This record gives sequence, structure tokens and C-alpha cells, in this order.
Amino acid sequence: MILMYFFIYNNTFNYFRTSKQKSIIVNQSNFIKGIFIMNLNSKSSIKFYSGEEIPVELHKVRIVQKLHLRPIDERLAAIREGGFNTFSLSTKDVFLDMLTDSGTNAMSDNQLASMHHADDAYAGSQSFYRMESAIKEVFGKSLVLPVHQGRAAENIVAKAFVKPGDVVPMNYHFTTTKAHIDLNGGEIAEIFTDQALIVKSNNPFKGNLDIEKLKALIAKYGKERIPFIRLEASTNLIGGQPFSIANMREVRKVADQHGIIIVLDASLIGENAWFIKQREAEFANSSIKEILQTMCGLCDIVYFSSRKVSSTRGGGICTNNKELFLKMRDLVPLYEGFLTYGGMSVREVEAMAVGLIETTDETVISQSPGFIDYTVKELDKLGIPVIMPGGALGVHIDAMQFLPHIPQTEYPAGALAAAFYIVSGCRGMERGTVSSVRDENGNDILSDMELLRLAFPRRVFTLSQTKFVIDRMHWLYKNRDLIGGLKFVDEPKVLRFFVGRLDAVSDWPEKLVAKYKADFGDSL
Repeated sequence: MILMYFFIYNNTFNYFRTSKQKSIIVNQSNFIKGIFIMNLNSKSSIKFYSGEEIPVELHKVRIVQKLHLRPIDERLAAIREGGFNTFSLSTKDVFLDMLTDSGTNAMSDNQLASMHHADDAYAGSQSFYRMESAIKEVFGKSLVLPVHQGRAAENIVAKAFVKPGDVVPMNYHFTTTKAHIDLNGGEIAEIFTDQALIVKSNNPFKGNLDIEKLKALIAKYGKERIPFIRLEASTNLIGGQPFSIANMREVRKVADQHGIIIVLDASLIGENAWFIKQREAEFANSSIKEILQTMCGLCDIVYFSSRKVSSTRGGGICTNNKELFLKMRDLVPLYEGFLTYGGMSVREVEAMAVGLIETTDETVISQSPGFIDYTVKELDKLGIPVIMPGGALGVHIDAMQFLPHIPQTEYPAGALAAAFYIVSGCRGMERGTVSSVRDENGNDILSDMELLRLAFPRRVFTLSQTKFVIDRMHWLYKNRDLIGGLKFVDEPKVLRFFVGRLDAVSDWPEKLVAKYKADFGDSL
């Protein structure tokens, strides 16, 4: 049996205040008054005398969960049964689940403890008010609408503001974002910079929105057809790349000139804030909390998936604008639940409140980017085409360079995801043309990038597991000519990447297995 560690960040309840600690009240009721202590000035960078750059886990293991690494023949059978779609794999057949960081981040001891004093009331739950207080503390927004997850927030925002013929500019779309805007009669406009799609780059903010393109778009369509400008904190589909506050300020200036609101997808805002602290000189000495409030202060509406930002389930929408709040408010009871639970369990609401406060802790939010950065650099040393610099959420392998012999119409990113599962038991996610859609003529709209994303949820994987991922990817790269393409055999019309089924265009999976056995023998 192979063990996977669920890392539990050890925060100590303490009533003493030192010069390096700040007390934050996160929970207060008739039953509990907790003082949450965190070292807000802690540094995540640790130097080794050997000169090696190795990420160090600033937490300890408290709970473990057994994992299973199945023999390669069983892995081949599993991916074939799942229609060569990693979403369809059962976790009993998965060694390291790198599909996503959504709802898979490790929770802290304080989060787990908070769930025991949840208020189960249908309406007026005290759990909601604790979450509301945390959102105001972290994001600086006082009007809060709870929803069951991030795409639910997208649905509310789209229904409230998008009408037929509208155009929504953004630094890059997310799959569900585009679907919600499309379903409400609008369309998206990608306003990313020319640097955004360069695989290997030194640009620290490839998630920036192109200001000149934004001005041109407004001039073309007019402000009346632009309900809002959307910014995504750490662009999911192009490698988890962050944007800068300098860029946000420029977007804000343009928006104010034309009376257009800004909507921020803050699902990965913690990591984006950490990148700003590391890469934007103005904020080198700022706290994560200060950076978060600066980012949110430049936006009119902030929505988020707490499955990402606070390591729990659920989501939310927040604003300081009463008029905007009222446009969205009545949709929440209709689609989600009452205004003080929004489709979430109150235990999740409690854990979210604590998790949002923990997002301001540098040792929490730096762990995933640290492991991503390490893995990216190691893969690059091996000549493997990987998105650089490392971003948030996961490691992104460029499938078009990895598999140049596979045309996009045969889904190279999907093929790479399937192949990597076969040789490693690790489940990644396709982020390419499979995640795209077809045009009115039934032809694939080819994705800008073909990426295999290997997610690194916060505080979940060990360094040895990370080295295993690197090793198996290295072997696969050396044998990449064996990998072939895929074709759809069952294709949903909306968000096909979730449940669609594919098949190999040849017997390449069997050839890959044969080569693996020749090189590794009976090894898992």
C-alpha cells in the first residue's frame, strides 16, 4: 500500500500576542470565542546548505489516507472503460489525483474544528454571519451572496447582467464561464496579451489583460453592449498565469472612463496575490491580506469558488454596491437556496470562514505554487515542454510540442492525459480542444493551447510523490512517438469534456504498455 498524506496545517489557539503575530477573531457565538493566531510575517523561502532548491512543507501530517497504485494492465483497462476521459476514472484506480484543485485541497485542523459548531438554521444562520465577516475581513466586501460553488456564481452573474448581443471582454475564459455567457445570449472576447500564449517565457504576469485591445473592443461595440469586464485571478486555461495590480489599475481606469463594471473571478486569488508579492516590486513588503484587499478594491463584483480559494466546498459573490447586489439577490433563492446558506451545508460555511482567513497566511497559499515551481523547473531541465514560469493550480505540459505528430483534431492534450495515466496511475486533466466546442458547422473550434494540467492541491502531495510524477513524465517523453490520437464516440453538446467518451485511433495504448513492461518489468 502506498500512503498519501493529507496535510493538516497546525495552527495553535493562543491568547498571547507577540511582535510577529497578529490575532484575528474568526468565530464568535454564545458557545465559542476563538482567537486564531497566524504568523503573517512568515517567509516561505528556505535555503539549503547544499544549494538545492527543494520546497519544504510548512505543516505536519495529522491524517493519512491509503492510496493504491494499480498494475499497468489494470490502468489500461480502467482508462478504456472510462472512454479515455480521465474524468470518468474511479478513484479506486487512481494513484495521485491531479485532476483538479477544486474541492481537493487539504483542510486545516481549525477548519475541521469549526464545523462542529455550525448553526443548522434554514434562515438567519450564525454560520453565515461568520462567513460574511470573514469575506469582509479578507476581500473588503460587505454585501455577500452564498452559492454552492463557483459556476453557480457565474450563473447568477450572467443571468443578472448578460443579455443577447452582449460581449464580455476577459483576460481569458474558463469553460463554465463561457457556457453561462453563451446560454444567456452573449459572447466572450479574449483580450489577452501577446505574451500569454508563449510556452516558455520570463514574463511574470502572462495573465494580464491587453489594455489597447480592450479600448478597441469598447470602441467597436460601445459600452452599452459590454455588461462587465471579467478578470480571472490566475488564468486557468493558459497555465494558471497571474495578472498584476498595475494591469488591474489600467483596466479600472478604462472601465471608469466608460462606466463599465469589473467582475473578478477570485477562485485562485490567494495564489495570484502571492505571485504579486513575489513578482511586483511595489508589493514586495505588503501582506497577503493587503494585496487581496487592493485587488478586490479595484473590482465592483467579486465571485469565487471556495473549493479553491478556501479549501472547502461552496462559493460566493460579494460587492459593496447595493444596486448591483439587488440585481443578483433574488436569483439566489431561485437557483441556490436561502440567502444565508445558498445551497451549502452550514458546516461548509463554517469551514469557508476559517479557510478565507487562512488564505491570508503566506505559508498556506505558497505551498502549491512552490511545488509547481519545483516540478516545472525539473521538467524543463529534462527538455519537457512545460508552461513557464510556473503558475497557480498545477503544472501545465504543452501537448502540441510534446506530441507534434498528433493533429489538434485528434486531441493531443486528451491523448497525453490518457497516456500519462496509463504509465503512472496519476490522473491529470485535458485543457485543450476537448475542452472547447464545435462551430455551427460541426467543426472543432481549435483551442489556443493544448495542455495537460497536473493539479497540485494545497498541502496534499509529498516530495517523493512529486518526484514520481517527474520520473514517469520523463519516461513518457522519451517514448512519446508511441502515443497516438483520440476520437469522440459519445459527445455531449455542452461541456463535453466532463462526460464525453473517446477511443484511441489505433492500438497505440497497447504498444505503450508493451514498452513500459520492457523497461520497468513488474514494477508498478
